[in-house]
Amino acid sequence: MKIFVLVKEVPDTYGDRKLDLETGLADRGAGDLVLDEITERALEVALSHADKNEGTEVVALAMAPAGSTASVRRALAIGAGSAVHIADEQLAGADLGLTAETLAAAIRRAEPDLVITGNLSTDGSGGVMAAMLAEHLGWSQATALTSVEITADAVTGMRGADAGGQSISASLPAVISITEALPDARFPNFKGIMAAKKKPLEVLTLDDLGVSADPVAAPRTIMTTVAEKPPRAAGVKIVDEGDAADKLVEYLVQNRLV
Repeated sequence: MKIFVLVKEVPDTYGDRKLDLETGLADRGAGDLVLDEITERALEVALSHADKNEGTEVVALAMAPAGSTASVRRALAIGAGSAVHIADEQLAGADLGLTAETLAAAIRRAEPDLVITGNLSTDGSGGVMAAMLAEHLGWSQATALTSVEITADAVTGMRGADAGGQSISASLPAVISITEALPDARFPNFKGIMAAKKKPLEVLTLDDLGVSADPVAAPRTIMTTVAEKPPRAAGVKIVDEGDAADKLVEYLVQNRLV
């Protein structure tokens, strides 16, 4: 079985994250860049299955700038057997549509049995990539899973719901997304870090994948305006002069909170 895992480089959530007000894109120079934790968890799902099933091939797939090789190599150090890195200047600022089309082309090219990704990235927070990939590929999908079981011809799991859990099953090939309910990724040890330097890492461009980023050929989302978040305003302070309860009720009614 061949499993593709989508891994994404994002600004470190423990650092300051800023938008470039001219481009509307995340300022990649504002802090450290790391693999998104949710995609590391997705990688752990694949590796846990591979540990129990000899012959399973785990491939990390990333779409990131050319300078992101270190992040892709981290996926190899954690345990992926090989990696595919899509790097093309035309992909700078790619929206979800172009991203899905590009990733789907790379997946289709390699013909894996299963694609695993996180349900929500910590930068764009689109939350629809798994569904968009499944649509491009014509595959079944199972999203926002809190548990995963992979067999030779299907994948099953649980999805959290307001009233409990929902059991989901999808035949392979399929695209699934997982939530933070799944275990943390294993930490790369020294042996894994050294081995990562020798593992296959294929770099692809849009030309290699036969995808066009030209908005004339395929209209894309357009950023019309971007602005810095306004400073937080001071709250309303109620001084109790015997009528605090009345003032509180009045405030709640005025703000349609009751």
